[in-house]
Amino acid sequence: MRTASRILVAHPSPDLYGSDWQLVETIHGLIEAGHEVVVALPLDGPLVEVLRDAGARVAVMPFTVLRKALLSPTGLARLSAQAAPEIARLRAVIRASRAEAVLTNTVTIPWWPVAASAAGVPVLAHVHEAEDTQRRIIRAGLNAPLLAASRIVANSGAARDALLDVQPRLAPRTEVVHNGVAGPDQPLEPLRHRRPGDPFRIAMVGRLSPRKGVDVALDAVGLLRRSGVDASLSVCGSVFPGYEWYEAELRERAGRRDLDGHVELLGYVRPTWPVLEAADAVVVPSRAEPFGNTAVEAMHAARPLVASRVQGLAEVVTDAVTGLLVPIEQVQDGTGTPTDPDRFVADLAERLTAVATDEARAKSMGVASRKRVEEHFAWTAIAEQTMEVYRWALDHG
Repeated sequence: MRTASRILVAHPSPDLYGSDWQLVETIHGLIEAGHEVVVALPLDGPLVEVLRDAGARVAVMPFTVLRKALLSPTGLARLSAQAAPEIARLRAVIRASRAEAVLTNTVTIPWWPVAASAAGVPVLAHVHEAEDTQRRIIRAGLNAPLLAASRIVANSGAARDALLDVQPRLAPRTEVVHNGVAGPDQPLEPLRHRRPGDPFRIAMVGRLSPRKGVDVALDAVGLLRRSGVDASLSVCGSVFPGYEWYEAELRERAGRRDLDGHVELLGYVRPTWPVLEAADAVVVPSRAEPFGNTAVEAMHAARPLVASRVQGLAEVVTDAVTGLLVPIEQVQDGTGTPTDPDRFVADLAERLTAVATDEARAKSMGVASRKRVEEHFAWTAIAEQTMEVYRWALDHG
């Protein structure tokens, strides 16, 4: 990579969740390599201070971020009709920044790769999505702007396959680099020995979103409790604007008789290590998950993990070795809804029961998890691979 390059990074969210923290780690690596980094965000938020502490400059400016309402043929057509003025505006921003490369983080900011290419600047696109439940025409349109990218990093084989399924021309430019996830600053306490009468404490970390399956986790814990397991659930995560209805549904469900007093909706929590340290198991019941940073965090904590066998989670978790995977069949209609939601809940509860009733197996999976994460998913194991891709993009863009 050329010395002291100026890199403009476009990112769709000012929050602090999986892809946001992945971006922070990447920016640390770029700055440590001697590069100047400017980050463009569409809104102010908690990520701004973290990026500035990392040494990046931050510019808050309006630009299009794709939301679910636009993921229809009509929505994409409307978006395309509005593209020309925004591409021109972003091209002017890129030229004024004197950036020598542009990094676009996720496919939900479609006009940045096109604008960078129009400005004559190499584009590195980082794909964190593995949409395979949307209709093919929608997925093709969603990923079409990546045709302007010089190089593409997909955070899992699932994300790469979903991309190339609808844009096969991108195959020579696309490379899989799994997310690197930082572990705790200090070693956590090992998994506790549960004495007779001790409750079974389950943790979940993630957005309060239907895609993350928080409702499935609540129903599974209710099923455990009705079967005689004294289970409780702590959920770390906040809701996307516009999804307040989902949080209200979760709170209503948590207040029912079978769960009342045994579910904590903690809101946004950072760091999550104290919650994971207190847990006897971690659950990741996502209906769609291109990678699964929260699963890797559970592995750092050496906690037994129960997760959906879906997309990137199937790459992260080795079934019956580092955790237990729950089958989930999805309807290919854009909803990601399991064909048999009751079976999904029952299977999740069954595997959580297996962890609760077999302490030796739970500890074995936790130990195996920590070994696997240190070898494959710790940031130190991923950093050089990530930086090598960025060097190539700058040198050959």
